[in-house]
Amino acid sequence: MPSKKLKDFLDSNNIKYVTIEHSRAYTANEIAATAHIPGKELAKTVMVKIDGKMTMTVLPAYCKINFELLQEAAGATNVELSSEQEFKDMFPGCEIGAMPPFGNLYGMEVLVDKSLCEDEEIAFNAGSHTELIRLSYKDFEGLVKPKVVKFSSSK
Repeated sequence: MPSKKLKDFLDSNNIKYVTIEHSRAYTANEIAATAHIPGKELAKTVMVKIDGKMTMTVLPAYCKINFELLQEAAGATNVELSSEQEFKDMFPGCEIGAMPPFGNLYGMEVLVDKSLCEDEEIAFNAGSHTELIRLSYKDFEGLVKPKVVKFSSSK
């Protein structure tokens, strides 16, 4: 079952979504293959520190963060990848590395790569390494209100 916090939030906002169960997988590419979802529709959450502030970035599974683009888009002096140790306690009810891209539920800013806006639907980890949620991008954007910027490049 998706993290209770996420499921309650989606249900309370009358959002239509589908839960997809899959065998245990850890990388975005493994998840996309296991769940039979195109890599461009699978959104992965990557935690970064922007000028020391923990921030959630969301980008397509097949992409990687271009740190120069991200730094420029955020108007930051310093951007670095966060270690799991630094954020492991920030997402209660979620497995480490499987947090959903709803930073608003955890009091943090969310930056979404512009390329995800092109998808009608996105899927993402639902708090575990065995479950995804798929919903419309417009619903996601309406709930999370992320800052949309270009910060990824293809692997």
